[in-house]
Parts: sequence; C-alpha cells; structure tokens
Amino acid sequence: MSHPLLPVLRRARVVPVIRTSTAALAATACAWLREAGMTVLEITLTTPDAVALIREFAAEPGLLVGAGTVPDEAAAEACLAAGARFLVTPWVDPGVIALARAAGACAMPGAMTPTEIRAALAAGADVVKIFPASSAGGPAHVKAVRAVFPDVAFCPTGGVDAANAPAYLAAGAAFVGIGGRLVDEARIAAGDKSAILRAAREALGIEQA
Repeated sequence: MSHPLLPVLRRARVVPVIRTSTAALAATACAWLREAGMTVLEITLTTPDAVALIREFAAEPGLLVGAGTVPDEAAAEACLAAGARFLVTPWVDPGVIALARAAGACAMPGAMTPTEIRAALAAGADVVKIFPASSAGGPAHVKAVRAVFPDVAFCPTGGVDAANAPAYLAAGAAFVGIGGRLVDEARIAAGDKSAILRAAREALGIEQA
C-alpha cells in the first residue's frame, strides 16, 4: 500500500530542494517559492538551522515540508519532532527509514543501482530518490530501472531542471527534485525575487507525462 502523501507529491510534480549557506537565504527561498505557488518544500540539513526552518514552515497551513540530506537517526528524530512530513537521504539508511515509517512520514532514501533500489525497498522506502540522477544516466537510467521496478515511485534528483524534468517524468519518474536555478543562492542574495518566481512558475508549468 502506497504512502498517503504520494498522490500529493505526484500532483506537485516538483519538489524544490532548498540548500543554502545561511538560514536567512533559505527562509527567503521558501517564502518566494511559496508565493509562486509551490506547496512542497524540502529543506536540507546542510543548511544552517535547518530544523528550526522546518519547524517554522511546517507550522504554516497548506505547506508540505520535509527534510533533505538527513544524515542519521538523531537528525531524523529532530526533523520529525519539528514537523517534517517526509525524510530524504542520499543513501539507504534503514534506521532513518524505520523512524520515518513509525512517525507516519514518507521515507525517501537515495539509490542509483538496482541492488541499491532493492535494498531501499527492503528497508521500507515509500519513494526511491534516484541520486545523482544526471550522472547516473539521466532519463534513460530512470526508464531502465523502472522496467525492473514498474511499481516503484522514483524521484530523480541531481542535475534536474525545468527543461529536462518532462523527460524524467516521461521516463516514469513519479516526481522530480530540483535545486539549482530554482534555489539560486546568488540571485536570492541579490534580492532578485522576480528570477526565482520566474523559475518556480516555469517548474510549476511542467506537464505530467
């Protein structure tokens, strides 16, 4: 049985991956992306004070907030306590997956090869993050692993943008993770709100395959 958040994530098509050098920049990114109409946010733990940011934005009605780059079980517990509804890791960590499932959160571990994907599923993954997607082979890689795992929800992340996201969706991705231009730190720091809104709306316009 699939996780109840999966239909929400599929409809969103894009999960913005927020990774900045300061908490202030991340907070600005979250606010601008929300203004553009994005309702799902992944705040990575490589961002300073990420747990506090998760708590702040998870409390806002209409937002689905998750934690990215969760390194271990202690961090997972802190994120869940702050209100994270999904936990994303770049690798397969059975302990983090178990904590997510116990809390009713969506577990999204990272994997690249069929062996890693199988390990993620065995540990209880709800979604498998294909990472790093671009260097793994792009949409062709997603299509190839989907042939072996036709019922698995895949989220390619790493080198994905509004231009190539339709190809990933057509290859069988359930949704995609986008950082890069969507959360361009230089533009945020420069106060270039219009550029971020434009990138977000471009991403929101991506058609589901």
